[in-house]
Amino acid sequence: MGIKDQYITAGQSHLFTGFDELSTEDQQVLLQNLEAVSARVSPQKLVDDCQKAIKLAEENSKDTQAIEPLPQTSYESIIDNEEAESRYFNLGMEALKRNEVGVILLAGGQGTRLGSSQPKGCYDIGLPSNKSLFQIQAERISCLQNLVGGDCTIPWYIMTSKPTRNATEEYFQQNEYFGLDPKNITFFNQGTLPAFDLDGKKLVMDSPTSLVQSPDGNGGLYRAIKDNNLVEDFEKRNIKHLYMYCVDNVLSLVADPTFIGYAMHHNFELATKAVRKRDAHESVGLIATKNNHPCVIEYSEISKDLAEATDDQGLLKLRAANIVNHYYSTSLLKRELANWCENLQYHIAKKKIPSYDAISKQYTKPETPNGIKLEQFIFDVFPTIPLEKFGCLEVQRSKEFSPLKNGPGSANDNPETSRTAYMELGTSWLTSAGSNVRENVLVEVSSATSYKGENLTQFKDVLFDTSDVYVE
Repeated sequence: MGIKDQYITAGQSHLFTGFDELSTEDQQVLLQNLEAVSARVSPQKLVDDCQKAIKLAEENSKDTQAIEPLPQTSYESIIDNEEAESRYFNLGMEALKRNEVGVILLAGGQGTRLGSSQPKGCYDIGLPSNKSLFQIQAERISCLQNLVGGDCTIPWYIMTSKPTRNATEEYFQQNEYFGLDPKNITFFNQGTLPAFDLDGKKLVMDSPTSLVQSPDGNGGLYRAIKDNNLVEDFEKRNIKHLYMYCVDNVLSLVADPTFIGYAMHHNFELATKAVRKRDAHESVGLIATKNNHPCVIEYSEISKDLAEATDDQGLLKLRAANIVNHYYSTSLLKRELANWCENLQYHIAKKKIPSYDAISKQYTKPETPNGIKLEQFIFDVFPTIPLEKFGCLEVQRSKEFSPLKNGPGSANDNPETSRTAYMELGTSWLTSAGSNVRENVLVEVSSATSYKGENLTQFKDVLFDTSDVYVE
């Protein structure tokens, strides 16, 4: 069946309204664009998957009886647990010495909410050093490589999107890859998915020769790994452990040896970090189990009573807030990646989608939602992992999580909160190293100097009595 017939059979004949009026060249462009979409998923399956996603969104899935905290065998906290943290850290450092650890960064987003057209990783949160998120994270990798010593190399796989790819690569080139070897940095794009009308039955056109498409969500990571043959590169480099994180978390301990060691010690194939929920009704996804399978549940899925329920220590039973920071064994990816790509469910988002109408030959810019964008969630693979192979490590929020989601001056998760969290952490390291830091003074510690508070003895007894100081 030809590409045109595939779409017509799937109920998409509207795409070819006016087809005969197009030039031969434009006809070929349209068919090529449609074929590129069908190479990922057939038109009929795409329609069917969108209908399933609509049904999923409409279901009232508040089966709170099936939702439980993770069992103790899959959940551990390193808060006030220095012995476990040290044990796991040392184990992870050994894996790093053997060059068995790689890093995957999700960096496909633009800084639109921040008032920037640049990739979010290029954003300067206002530190005294004016370092961007990318620079901070690159320096963390370099610092950890130096801490491990020897010939330690930590490959960095950076997932971009079509709008951010060129700008991201140019930014790295202009900054000479922040001192890292470019041979160990791999850029790859996440995919896109076409948009539908509100009924989820008709694809929306962007022009006479193309469909409206948008990034496929953080769950698009799996197909992007597959399409870019990254598993083969992992094998070639002898990478056995992968640390995955998001670019907007300024506190992420990139390639964290403790997290790697935790997963190794328990022989987990997939693990995730969590921070303790601030209060019973914080609007965050929670890592838990549903029907005895690991999962992430939305705060809206649980009842008030379940949200407020406590354990025998007086802590919230459901307190593991999802921060999208995961561990994968490469053996798991090799075994399950194709299955995930084929079967990962879609989710819908109703949006205002500018579009082209082939009948009226007019472009429209709606003022209310007129269509559906599809996306996939990275955590939807969790239920495919047996509980004995899945782990969750609770870490201290103030040390590891401060996301940049909103613009300057907003209520939370903004440049100001990210800046403060970063500087408060560095200041606490200096205090622990014996520095004399005056009250209400914040100091930036270079990410190239200290990975998690080490290597600061040179500041013992040094007085810091002025804020916005940068030390390296």
